[in-house]
Amino acid sequence: MRRMMIALGCLVSAAPTLAAIPVSGRWYTEERDSIVQIGSCGSVVCGKVAKVLKAAPHGGKPLDINNPDPALRNRPIEGIVLLSGFRDAGAEWEGQIYDPRAGKTYKSYLQKQPDGTLKVKGCLGPFCRSVKFTPAP
Repeated sequence: MRRMMIALGCLVSAAPTLAAIPVSGRWYTEERDSIVQIGSCGSVVCGKVAKVLKAAPHGGKPLDINNPDPALRNRPIEGIVLLSGFRDAGAEWEGQIYDPRAGKTYKSYLQKQPDGTLKVKGCLGPFCRSVKFTPAP
């Protein structure tokens, strides 16, 4: 019994907790058109679209129409994983970001700012673009 409790304690302490992940939480995108939920996904951090706040031009749910995989072009944006494979790289978290507007995935960095916002940077080679996410309820 004691060995089982020690093993369980080690397992729990090895898993990242939301409190230990400074980039976790609910965030408005810069355009405030959706809310992204960031948190632990096993041994890495990921973020999915928790809620789309603006309807598609045709009045329905926005779809992933620019996805390079034709089989995924009819899936709703709400619920897809935008941020994947993020790991703590010191001052920043490093992973990948999927941009449904372009249908492309880029190398990405997340960094919590002193003002409480989240700097989200996507890079294609040496060229990067940054946006700010703001905390959402």
